[in-house]
Amino acid sequence: MRILRSSALALMLSACSAIALSAAAHAQVSISIRVDIAPPPLPIYEQPPIPGDGYLWVPGYWAWDAPQDDYYWVPATWALAPQPELLWTPGYWGWGDGFYVFYEGYWGPHVGFYGGIDYGYGYGGRGYQGGHWRHGAFFYNRAVNNIINVNIKNVYEQKIVVNTKANAISYNGGKGGVEARPTPQEQAAAKERHVEATDAQKQHAEAASKNRDLFLKANHGEPPVAATPRPGVFEGEGVSHAAPATKMNGEAAKPEPKAEAAKPEPKAEAAKPQPKVEAAKPKPEPKPTAEPKAEDETKP
Repeated sequence: MRILRSSALALMLSACSAIALSAAAHAQVSISIRVDIAPPPLPIYEQPPIPGDGYLWVPGYWAWDAPQDDYYWVPATWALAPQPELLWTPGYWGWGDGFYVFYEGYWGPHVGFYGGIDYGYGYGGRGYQGGHWRHGAFFYNRAVNNIINVNIKNVYEQKIVVNTKANAISYNGGKGGVEARPTPQEQAAAKERHVEATDAQKQHAEAASKNRDLFLKANHGEPPVAATPRPGVFEGEGVSHAAPATKMNGEAAKPEPKAEAAKPEPKAEAAKPQPKVEAAKPKPEPKPTAEPKAEDETKP
């Protein structure tokens, strides 16, 4: 069996998991899907430019489709919060009782536990470093968010520590998963008032489930639409494609260096013709000089 869809059964099984996460963390979401196949690594992509003031970044994730028996990618996107002062806690896959369980994301006053998954762009595994609310306005960290060609005045810049050894693992616990547990602050956030994903976010996920190119069997972990400028916008300017730099073992692969074209061997210079050696002309033999005639001894 690949999947169990009963929320009640999933909650009962989750409660007795040998490596269960905090009950407070479990209370933050509804459980509806349990799969016995590990989710694939997170794809690598560029964050599209923010479309305007008030939008918050929502990381992408792998969802499961039972009829297709396959994972599909729900692209990351910029989404409007349902009301001011709310932040997004991403959903995540966790391991328990021999299954991978998906915990839905939600809006709340504080960012809760999301499995320690490094989604990037401010979601490094704990909290959110991409910005904060102040007096009803959201202030963006320019060091994290792609803010270009838009008039957003409430910005600041705070460098964050980037884990250069981070990998693309997309689930918590189990074999090869991220080993993280909720902090006291995250446990407290799980008990706060939560608001589910907006209608735009739900429609965005629904559209992804109907796009054959976003299924793992079709894209092999490199979805052609990895991130979008707005929910449901899967084509046009601002859509980000996955970089071909992931491996199915959960580690980010470094791009292979381009092989340099072999330089042509230098052409051998044509041998210059040797100057002709003129044959030595024989020196003319000296002409014999006439010997003086001997005088006639008979003459007196």
